[in-house]
This record gives sequence, structure tokens and C-alpha cells, in this order.
Amino acid sequence: MLTTVFVQPRSGIAPVRKRLRQTAFGLGCLMLSSAAFAAGGEWPSHGYDDAGTRFSPLSQITPDNVKEMGLVWSYDLESTRGVEATPIVVDGVMYVTAPWSIVHAVDVRSGRNIWTYDPGVPREKGKDACCDVVNRGVAVYGGKVFVGSLDGRLLAIDAKTGRKLWEQNTLIDSSKPYTITGAPRVIKGKVIIGNGGAEYGVRGYITAYDTDTGRQAWRWFTVPGDPDQPFEDASMAEAAKTWDPAGKYWEAGGGGTVWNSMVYDAELDLMYIGTGNPSPWSHRKRSPAGGDNLYTASIVALKPDTGEYVWHYQQTPADNWDYTSTQDLILADIKLEGKPRKVILHAPKNGFFFVIDRTNGKFISAQNFVPVNWATGYDANGRPIENPAARDPDKPFDATPGPFGAHNWHSMSYSPQTGLAYFPAQNIPLVLQEDKSWAYNKAKPGQAMSGIGWNLGMLINTRPPTSQPFGRLIAWDPVAQKEVWRKEHVSPWNGGTLVTASNVVFQGTADARLMAFDARDGKELWSAPMGTGVIAAPVTYEVDGRQYVSIAVGWGGVYGLSARASERRTPGAVYTFALGGNAKMPPFVEYQVNNLVSGVKYKPDDVPEGTALYVMNCAFCHGVPGVDKGGAIPNLGYSAATTIEHLDRFVFEGPFVSRGMPDFTGKLTPGEVEKIKAFILGTADAVRPKK
Repeated sequence: MLTTVFVQPRSGIAPVRKRLRQTAFGLGCLMLSSAAFAAGGEWPSHGYDDAGTRFSPLSQITPDNVKEMGLVWSYDLESTRGVEATPIVVDGVMYVTAPWSIVHAVDVRSGRNIWTYDPGVPREKGKDACCDVVNRGVAVYGGKVFVGSLDGRLLAIDAKTGRKLWEQNTLIDSSKPYTITGAPRVIKGKVIIGNGGAEYGVRGYITAYDTDTGRQAWRWFTVPGDPDQPFEDASMAEAAKTWDPAGKYWEAGGGGTVWNSMVYDAELDLMYIGTGNPSPWSHRKRSPAGGDNLYTASIVALKPDTGEYVWHYQQTPADNWDYTSTQDLILADIKLEGKPRKVILHAPKNGFFFVIDRTNGKFISAQNFVPVNWATGYDANGRPIENPAARDPDKPFDATPGPFGAHNWHSMSYSPQTGLAYFPAQNIPLVLQEDKSWAYNKAKPGQAMSGIGWNLGMLINTRPPTSQPFGRLIAWDPVAQKEVWRKEHVSPWNGGTLVTASNVVFQGTADARLMAFDARDGKELWSAPMGTGVIAAPVTYEVDGRQYVSIAVGWGGVYGLSARASERRTPGAVYTFALGGNAKMPPFVEYQVNNLVSGVKYKPDDVPEGTALYVMNCAFCHGVPGVDKGGAIPNLGYSAATTIEHLDRFVFEGPFVSRGMPDFTGKLTPGEVEKIKAFILGTADAVRPKK
């Protein structure tokens, strides 16, 4: 059974108007002096600093005057898919990525384009991106801009000219559906990047390259390979002891992909990464006799010079629910029981907030920050106390949180002044049930998205979920392990956060606003309308004595593909605000929805088979016809009748392949397309208001 999440729309929709692109200008604006920036006035890396705190020392914008902020400039990213990038600001230039890994260099004083670099990602690669064709940003170092492309390349670009300097294929096997969506990080002259693709069946790893030459320096795998082959290092030999070879886990890769967070402690000379979920999701399918399946769903410490494993802490042993640990890691020095401790703060998908000793990986504490039903807590050794029903092989389980996570990739921030962490929390209901018939790359109707390569080993929503959806901003005390304040939002899937030394927290929302809150008590201070739902996090910087706040916006991501909380659909953009800004917001575009499709003949007897085929190929992108409202991708229940009548023209070498839609030639038959049409039309008829 397919179900959906409803959100409450906000009123006050802007009229439909077309945006105009900013004009480009010459390279003279690159000749800027960094002296124009105050100390700490840039935003030099993905999490602001090596510790990933997203805490800015700037204080010109305060809780008292933030209401005086206005728009200074906007910049058109010319995109219609999800924008997840954190802009990087160095020497007066903003470097920000759009979907399909396209890099824009923008003058921060005027918002004008300096250069744009398109790595030319083949659009057919979009089918391998489980969670939209997004990119979370670049790294800037030594006059170079580094970006990972969706198709698995790492590129170095000249920061002044936008000219490509070198390129490396990061993939160990180009025949596998690997992707890159995360931002690289530069540590000690090496640019480091991981990969995505665990839902499809790949083996996770992370690789370091020389920033000057692009030559590979080291690579560390997160999970072991075929045990009949030599292990790459001692850490892989140890990890193999936690997998059952009877499951032939290496065929589906094992997962554990490193697709997001990396931070670095220079004093300890350790870098830390978060690893992803195992592949497939079902523990019994990949490791029938049990085992923790290292090093998935873990925090891992490595030596940045060599990639040598140092220690790990596994947050979700034997993960059965897609509980990745790739969410932002933050390094902080806090007092616990009167003693200073060097810790990692982490709020991963599994719903618990963790405090871990970063010198040795020892567990300190964990407390749930949302309602959780898969475990009741963690014991003194740092292992979860599980609910047995969460692993029942025969019954569906309404996992809370579900695979979308209690906190997904959306950035977290931490203020050493308030001692609080700020992050979006959520619940998106989803029922999981072990798929008895799953086999690697053997797609069958009813298996979610298996027609385009997903390998979950789980059935989705075999009964309606009973848990309730929500989205909120939480301020969390990691010492007391308790919530201090919260702001309820109208929907899940809200943007990441930024906190400043003047105690202002900024966050974008799914219902198309940028908001400011008092970091101490959560009081709402200011908001500005955005032209689209916001999922990325804002940044702040100072130039010529003026503090700016910028945010890249564009609705999408895995949840935003099929659902939305705003009636706006303006193309992706960057908006920049400052005190006294008085520029006009550009025209916003309203989301256009047709009436429910009707007037096309279909066979009602085809609906059951069409349902299973739709789940197999379409559901996570297009949602439930006529029930979901559509997100970055349209809901087919609201398509024109001619579109559904001639659906075969769209699924077989159709016009949207150039935008990333899969080509189902050879994967579906014309008869199966007719049954999918029956499901779309039958569902639209079922939800249509009765006269």
C-alpha cells in the first residue's frame, strides 16, 4: 500500500512572474584584497571551520537589529532541482554549486557572475542518484576550487578563471552506480572525497588526492570486500569478522558510503568521518547469521596523512532501518562533570544525540531528541537497547524515525557561547518489512524502485504508517542531553542552521522562508520569503565592514522530489541579506497544478499489477498519484490527459531523459506501461472529490 505525508501550506503566495538572470561581467572583481575581510569574516569551508561548527564570530547582526535586514542581491542558479550547497566565500568571491555539480563563482559585493563551470555530467546519470541530482558544495584551497561531480569525478578548477586544472575518476568500478553529492574537504594539502550509492549496492570508501597534481595519496574502505581476496589492511580484516559470508555481502557492496561529513582536529592530527547505511537495508539479507557489520553507521577516526584507521564508534550496529551516520559531525570542547573533554557532537538519522570522546572514540552519552521506537536507549557500553519488534522478520514495523531520518544531511551548528547545538529534526512516516524474495539486482514488482537499481531488501508501506509527520528546529544541550527550546514548522525537510557570536540562529524552511531566531530562547526575530522551499544552510561573512547572510535555495532532495510544503516553484537562487538592504525580491513563480487527470480509458483490473509496477519504478520520484502534491518532480495524478494517454512516449526514450529521467526501454514492456497508466488513473479516480 502506498501512503503519503501531508503538510499544511502557508498562505500569501507571490504572483507568477519570470525571473531575470543577473548579467555577467569581467574578471576585474577578482582582484580583491583579503584585507577587506575582518578576522573570521569569510566562510572558508563547508562547516565554516575544520571542526564543522557553523559558528561565525561575526556580531554586527544581533537579536535587536536583525529585523532591519533586507535583500542586497540575488543570483539565479538556473536550476529546477534540489539545491543543497553551502556557499564558500573567500577573498570577495562566493563559490556555490547548483544541481548537476555546476559551479558558480559570484562577486559577493554585487551578486554578479564571474564564471560558471559545468563538468558535463551525463544526464542519464540521474537515475543513479537516489536522492536527487544535488551537490553540497566545493572546497577552496591554494587558488583552486575542488568539486565532486555526480558521475564520480573530482575536479580542480582555477579559482580566478574557472578553467579546469585537473580531473580524477574516483570510482573503483565505473560499472557500479556510484555518485558524488558531498563537498570535498582539504586537510594537510590533500583534497578528500567520498561517494554515495549504498541504496543501489556499492562498497563504501574515501579517497585523498594531492591538491596540486590530483595524484591519489591514499584510500580507505569502510567495509570489507570479498573474503576470498586479500584484505586491503588490518582494519578490513577486523571488519570482516562482523559480517556473515553466507550472505555474500560483497556482491551488493556492503554500503557504508562516505557521502557527507568530514572534520579535522589539528591538535590530535585526526580526521573524522561519518559512514552510511549497509547495503541492502535488511540485516538478515546481507548477513544472515548476524554481526555488527563494521564500519557502517559509524564515526571513524583516520590519520589524514595516510588514511590509516585509528578508531571507530558504531552508532547503529547491524543497522536494519537505513540509519546512516553521515550527518554533520561537530568537534567541541565541553565540560562534563567539571572536567574538560574533547568530544564529537552528532545527531544522526537514528534519533539519538551522541557525545563521543574524540581522542579515543569512547562512548560518553546518548539521548533521543525525537520519539524513537526502535530502541529504548543506550547502555553504559554505548550499545543500543533494541526493541525486538524492530527486527521482526515477518511483521511490518512503523520505524520511528524512518529511513528519512530524525535528522538527515541538513547542517547542524554549535555555539560555544550558549553551549547548544541547533539542527532540524523531523519524522517522515514509513513502514518497513523484510522482503523475503529480495535478491541482488533482481528487480521485481512491488520492490521499491528496484526497476532503476535500488537494492533495499525491504518492502515499503505494506500497511499505512501510524506515526505522525513533523518538522522542527531544536536547540539541544549536549551536556545535560536535553532539548532547551524548539520551533515547530509546518513540514519535515527544513534547511540546515547557522549560529553567530551575537546569538542569532538562521534557518531556511520547507515552506519557503529564511528565518532568524534568538539562540538563547528560540524567539522568532525575523523572516523573509523565499521563492522556493529551503533545504540548504545559510552562511554569513563580512566585507568592507558589512556583515552579510547568504543562502542558496532550491526545493528537492529525496523527500522534496515528490512532496512539498510551499506553493512556490521559483528556480534555484542565492539570496543575500544585510542590515539596511533595500533591493527588491525577484519575481516568484507559483507552483502550477492541473486538475486531476481524467478522460483516459483504462482497465480497472490492471490497477493491482500497475500498483506493483509503479512502486518498482516510479514511486519515490513521482509520489502517490493525486495524493502527494508533487515536488521537484511533478505528480503524475495531475498530468494532462494526453501525457498519461501517451505515457509510452515519455518512458521509452522520452523527452525528459535529458533532464535525468530514466529511460525504461528494455526494462518495461508496452503492456506494463498500460498497467502503470491504470494505477495512475485509478488512483486519481479514487481520490477525486465525489460530486
